Amino acid sequence: MDTTTEGLYDDEYDFSFNVTDDPASSENFKENQLLSMSHIYIPMMYFIIFFAGFSGNLFVLIVIGNRHKKNRRLVDTFVLNLALADLVFVLTLPMWAVSAGQHDHWPFGIGMCKISSYIITVNRFSNIFFLTCMSVDRYLAVVRLMDSNFLRSSRCVHITCVVVWVASLLLGTPSLVYRVVIIKSDDSGSCTDNLESLFFRAMILLTVCLTFMLPMLIITLCYGSILMKLRSHSVTAGNSRAEARRRHSLKIVFTIITAFLVSWLPYNVLKSIQVISKMSNAELDQDTHIYLARGLVISSCLAFVNSCANPAIYLFLDKHFRRSAAALCMNCLSYGEAQNSYISSNSISNSTMENLGSTASRGRLFSLTQKN
Repeated sequence: MDTTTEGLYDDEYDFSFNVTDDPASSENFKENQLLSMSHIYIPMMYFIIFFAGFSGNLFVLIVIGNRHKKNRRLVDTFVLNLALADLVFVLTLPMWAVSAGQHDHWPFGIGMCKISSYIITVNRFSNIFFLTCMSVDRYLAVVRLMDSNFLRSSRCVHITCVVVWVASLLLGTPSLVYRVVIIKSDDSGSCTDNLESLFFRAMILLTVCLTFMLPMLIITLCYGSILMKLRSHSVTAGNSRAEARRRHSLKIVFTIITAFLVSWLPYNVLKSIQVISKMSNAELDQDTHIYLARGLVISSCLAFVNSCANPAIYLFLDKHFRRSAAALCMNCLSYGEAQNSYISSNSISNSTMENLGSTASRGRLFSLTQKN
């Protein structure tokens, strides 16, 4: 193993599941003793999430990317960035699946340990930030429509996306600094965090506040204002279609946010309990450690499922996405049929020309023999 860090876990019952912001590291060296057969079903789950997330998010990028610019909605820009973040994230899952299958042994070296953990952390931050932006966009579209011309312009949306990516990349930096490969008693290495750093523990709590609690507060305020607006707003015949479009878009964004909340809330709660108890030097009994460890393992898998949930939501709820996907599939099929037709027509024309050529040759040969 490239790097070893010994002496970080001196307590026999210290189930400190890699106190970090990415759940892929939430299998400690004790984890395989806590969940029987986890080295079988956790890798299987990771590979299923990988295939579903890779194909689904790639499909979203292709469908929306091929949509004509004049037919794109502003929210599609955030959807594209969400799909891109999830697509990059799922590419790291095969490594974590291999590690989980080898009882948490990390065979890929310290470099990939840091990079993969960094990608997971950036994915989590960018997801919640883009979801917050989508909620603010829905708020502006429903509540502050007349005052949001600049904020809902294409230029402002693109600038916002750049700011989100920069902030996510910066906030994920501690995963690069405090990520290590710990050599265990059986000489195998585990990709985990340096829990001895008080600064890193404080950063974890700070990022939980900045990247989960604060965004969820903003999202709640936005949707609270939207619901109050929709209840007090009387729909007239002239704007009924526009109101229906707003409600439909609102339902999709709300479903995406709900899926994210269900996926990530258990992990954030358990992780916060883990860090606070460690910072306060609270004495937890063995059963509490075991339950906390099991919860972190299960909540980690649940958090990963979110990376493949959004494409399914678009497909089932977004009729605009379904129409674009159907149009793209029809274009591909018609292109394939056109190619086959072209090949067939070329084959027919070539065979016809060959027949004509051979007939002409026989005619010239016959005429020559007649002359002779």
